[in-house]
Amino acid sequence: MPRDIYREALDLASNIRDRYLRAVTYAKIGYYFYRLKNPRYKEAFKRSFNALETIENPPLMVRAMIELGTYLANVGASSASKVFQQADEIISDFPQPLKDELIEVLVLRLLELEMVDDALFYVVDIEDNVKRNDLLLKILRVYLKAGKMRKARLILEQLKDEPWHSIGSIETIKEHLKREEFGSAIRVLQGLKSEYWLGDAMKEVASYLKTTDVPRATYEKFVEIALGMSTENGFGILKSLLVGLAAQGELEFVIGVLSRLSAEQRLEIARGIVLTVLDNETVLENLVGSLQGPEREELSRFILDNLLESTPDVKYRSLVESIGEVTNDDTLLVKVVRYLSKLGDFDDAAKFADRVRGNYLRSLAFGSIATERLQRRDIDGAIDAALEVRDSRWGSWLLSEILTKILELQVEGRIKEEDMERKAENQRAFWEKG
Repeated sequence: MPRDIYREALDLASNIRDRYLRAVTYAKIGYYFYRLKNPRYKEAFKRSFNALETIENPPLMVRAMIELGTYLANVGASSASKVFQQADEIISDFPQPLKDELIEVLVLRLLELEMVDDALFYVVDIEDNVKRNDLLLKILRVYLKAGKMRKARLILEQLKDEPWHSIGSIETIKEHLKREEFGSAIRVLQGLKSEYWLGDAMKEVASYLKTTDVPRATYEKFVEIALGMSTENGFGILKSLLVGLAAQGELEFVIGVLSRLSAEQRLEIARGIVLTVLDNETVLENLVGSLQGPEREELSRFILDNLLESTPDVKYRSLVESIGEVTNDDTLLVKVVRYLSKLGDFDDAAKFADRVRGNYLRSLAFGSIATERLQRRDIDGAIDAALEVRDSRWGSWLLSEILTKILELQVEGRIKEEDMERKAENQRAFWEKG
């Protein structure tokens, strides 16, 4: 007589002493019987229900019911929802924090089963704000992924606390943008209150607008929103959008917007763009070229300060030279000379150094050339550079420094990195006191 594996499985499960495990095991058997097209799956589920009634520990009974409901849902049984509802009714009588803990288990399981509407129905009963908002955010993401935007907006309205509201808003905005629902994205954007999250949202907008074939008119819409928001939420919102667009390569558009702002605002946004695209010398050069007068000088100074903090790169030579060619500011010329000297471009560095008028700054300019020549073991070139400072006092000081470094090079085999500008400032202060 052939062996009846199915009957044996049911009989063996009846020997499980732990009532919780027995109930869950019968549910698992029912699920696999169904998968195997064995009609006795109904008997297995019936036994699971019977085993449930023997569990004396209420929280354990609830957990067993959630497991049973899960397997029923997996076989498409309509009774699954009823089991989950009964579990929730029992949970409602539990004290906190057990009540919230078990509702969370129920909601997470419903999300795994993609019973999202049911999950939303139960999640509102959670009293703990953090748990409730975390779960609402998970539900929101499921609706967004499924493209159920109306339901997603309803969830967003329930997410009143921060940072959940802002996180949910940004994720909703991203989905609206993907669907090219710009009006909806704008409405959600206008509901953001936090300046930080508004800036983050604007970065997302900027990134999206560049990676898709969006007309310039759409850019303008978001700029107008940012301009309107800036009066209430701070200038940072517009800055985030424009910096993001510039980083995406839309510098021409950004420059057009900058012309509508005050000089102070233009400069602040330009600095933000510099920090974002510092590795792109072409964008930097175009940005500097878009400004005039004091703004151009300030931005040039900001760029050079940042470039001088890193290892010099020949790709910035054209940018640095273009800054030097249009300025008469001695402090800027000194920075240009310092950068070109670090590149080893001593002829051009000397050309710009010779334009420095003030004795103090002229000594710094030629001091940079002399120091870098010494680094390359060019002693004669270093001395020649030092002699270019015609003021007797500052010329003497620089020559003294260079001679000291020459001897240091002979003794130590190298020259220590020193802040020549700081030493010159100390020397000037010493003379002024005297």
